[in-house]
Amino acid sequence: MPGFPQRLDSPLAYDIAHAMLDGFNRHYRLFRSESARAKQRFEAADWHGQQRAQRERIEFYDLRVIEASQRLEKEFRAHEQPMEVWQQVKLHFIGLLIDHHQPELAETFFNSVTTKILHRTYFHNDFIFVRPAVSTEYIENDGADGSATYRAYYPSRETLRETLYSIVDDFGLQRPFDDLERDAGYVYDAISARLAHVKLRANFQIQVLSSLFYRNKGAYVVGKIINGFNEVPFSLPILHDDSAKLYIDACLFGEDEMQMLFSFARAYFMVDMEVPSAYVQFLRSLMPRKPRTELYNELGLAKQGKNLFYRDFLYHLRHSTDKFRIAPGIKGMVMLVFDLPSFPFVFKVIKDFYPPQKDTSREQIKGKYLLVKQHDRVGRMADTLEYSEVAFARARFEDELIEEIRKFAPSQLEISDRDGDGREEVIIKHLYIERRMIPLNIFLQEAFDANAMEQIEQVVIEYGNAIKDLVAANIFPGDMLWKNFGVTRNGKVVFYDYDEIEYLTDCNFRRVPQARNEEEEMSGEVWWAVGPRDVFPETFGPFLLGHPSVRDVFMRHHGDLLDPVFWQSHKERIQSGHVYDVFPYDPIKRFRRRHAPAQHAVA
Repeated sequence: MPGFPQRLDSPLAYDIAHAMLDGFNRHYRLFRSESARAKQRFEAADWHGQQRAQRERIEFYDLRVIEASQRLEKEFRAHEQPMEVWQQVKLHFIGLLIDHHQPELAETFFNSVTTKILHRTYFHNDFIFVRPAVSTEYIENDGADGSATYRAYYPSRETLRETLYSIVDDFGLQRPFDDLERDAGYVYDAISARLAHVKLRANFQIQVLSSLFYRNKGAYVVGKIINGFNEVPFSLPILHDDSAKLYIDACLFGEDEMQMLFSFARAYFMVDMEVPSAYVQFLRSLMPRKPRTELYNELGLAKQGKNLFYRDFLYHLRHSTDKFRIAPGIKGMVMLVFDLPSFPFVFKVIKDFYPPQKDTSREQIKGKYLLVKQHDRVGRMADTLEYSEVAFARARFEDELIEEIRKFAPSQLEISDRDGDGREEVIIKHLYIERRMIPLNIFLQEAFDANAMEQIEQVVIEYGNAIKDLVAANIFPGDMLWKNFGVTRNGKVVFYDYDEIEYLTDCNFRRVPQARNEEEEMSGEVWWAVGPRDVFPETFGPFLLGHPSVRDVFMRHHGDLLDPVFWQSHKERIQSGHVYDVFPYDPIKRFRRRHAPAQHAVA
C-alpha cells in the first residue's frame, strides 16, 4: 500500500484505532436502539415522542465524535502523535473492520474524529479514508437471532392473499389491526390487478425488508414483487384509525411512488438496521435513479450521506470543466447562491450584510437551517447539507462570482496557494448545499410565455398545498413570495428559503384593523401597531396575486390562506397537542374512504 509503513509494530497505534472503533460502536448501538424504539412509540401512538426522538437522534453523531476525540486526547494525547503513528492507526483500523457490519459508517466516523484532532493541512494525506477501504458488498446479518436483511415469500395465485396477511403479521406489531384480513384483501386486489394478465414465473416471490420504516404517524412495509425479469417496488403504509386500531391505508407501486416516499424534502426514517449497506443496496434496486447519498440520509445516517455526496462531488469536478457562477434568478437579501451548471445542486453562503428590513444575524440564520434539519419536512422543505472549510480550485470560479462573494460575504472567503504549487484554491468557510429546483417565479413566467394555462393552474394549486402542508407541520414560512419556492422534476412545489421561518405556534395571526378615519383609510403606510411576531394574512394577496389568472386559481382553491381564522385555528389545534396527518401519497390511493383524508391534499 503506497505511502504506508509496512510494519504494524506500534501498540500505541493499535490502542488508538481500537478506542476509535469503540467510539463508533457506541454511536451505532445508541443510534440503532433509538431507531428500534420507534416501533414502541408507533404502537403507543406517541407522536410527540416520535418527533422528539427524530430531533435528538440527529445530534447523536456529533456528540459521539466529541466523546471519542476527548477520550483520544485524554488517554493518548492524540494531537501530539507523529505522522507515522497516525498512518499505522489507519491500517490497524482497517484490520479491525474485517467482518464488521457497518464498515462504511465506521470509516466516516474515523474521518470525523481524525479531522477534529489533526490540523486541516493533513486532510489531503493518507490519514483519512478518501475512498472506502473495506467493501460493503454481500455483508449480511449473521447475528444470534438469525434475522436477515429481507424476508422472501413464495406465494401462488391461490395463496397470495394469505401471504400478504403473513407479510404484515410477521412484523409483530403489538397494537391490534381493525381487520387485517380485510386490509390484506385490499392489497390482494391491488396486486392482482397488476398480475391479471401476467404469467407467474417459477421465481415469483415477494421480498420485504425486515424492519418497518417509521416516520411521522406512519409505519411502512417496503419491498418488491419479483416475477421473471420484472421487479415492481411496493410499499404498504400502516396507520392508526380513530378507534386506536391499525389498518393498511394504501398500496404504493413503482419507482415514482417510492421516490415520493423517500423524497429529499421529507424527514428521515426510523429503521432498525444491523447492516445499513444491505438496506441501501435493496432500496437502490427499487429506485435505481436515487443516489446512495440520499438513501443514507433518509435512513437517518446523514453523516454518511454527506461523505458520499462529497466524494461524488469531487468525482464530478474531475470529469467536468464548466465554472461556478452566480445562480440565475432573483438574488436573495440574506443568502448568496451559486451553482455549477453541470451539477444538480446549488451552494448557499450566508452574507455578512443584510438590508435594514432583515433584522437577523448569522447565528440566527444557522439556527433556522438547523430547525429545518431536525423538523418533519412533510415533503415541502428541501434537505440541506452543511459543510465548513470547503476547498475549490480557483480556476473553476467565474471572476464575477468571486467579486460577488468578496462584496457580500468577505468573511466566508479565503483564496490561497496552500500547497505552494501556483494553483490557487478558494476556501468557503461555511456553506449549505441543496438540490437544484426551478424557482417558482421563473417556472410561472415560462408557463405564461408559453400560454400553458393548465400548467399554471397545477403549480398554483401545488403552491397552496405546500403552504398548507407546512402549516400542518407547525411551520410558518415567513416570506411566501414565489421566488422562495421551487418546482421539482416531478412537479412538486418545495420551500427552500429558511431565514424567516417560525413555528406556527409562535406567531400571532391578526386581522387588519378597520380604519378609524379617512386619513387612516387612505394611508399608504401601516398605521396600526404591529408586534414582532404579528402576521396579517389578508395582506398576502397584493404580493402574491398580481396576475388575474393566478389570483383566480388561488382564490378558488386556497382563498382560506388569506383568512387569519385558517391560520389561528391550526395554531390552536397544534397547541392542544394534535399532530396532523401528512402522508407522501395522493388521497385517491387510500383504500378506506371512511377514514377522512388529511386536512388538505397530502404531499
